[in-house]
Amino acid sequence: QVQLVESGGGLVQAGGSLRLSCEASGSIVSIADMSWYRQAPGKERVLVAASGVYGSTTYADAVKGRFAVSRDKAKNTLYLEMNNLKPEDTAVYLCTAFIQEGTRAWSKWNDYWGQGTQVTVSS
Repeated sequence: QVQLVESGGGLVQAGGSLRLSCEASGSIVSIADMSWYRQAPGKERVLVAASGVYGSTTYADAVKGRFAVSRDKAKNTLYLEMNNLKPEDTAVYLCTAFIQEGTRAWSKWNDYWGQGTQVTVSS
């Protein structure tokens, strides 16, 4: 059973910083793309940042220049460094990954999601 667990959220004042982590665990053979999404109350879930398996990164326009995504492949962990936070960044941040689960003899690829971590930015 593969799990994604996010951590690092919290309450911070505007202009502050937070670092989110997302660790994948279980019977993992390989991980392809990993991404961060966020969902604010009453709004749709939107992509924040993505990390491709070969090192490419993608950012939403709203966070470019303030957020940085990175990953530690040895630890199966995705990070999101968030700087100069604004009240509009307040949301539940969720991690997702496309993971090959199983063994090298038999495996399947699936999308997995974490439960999310709350980020609240006060003005």
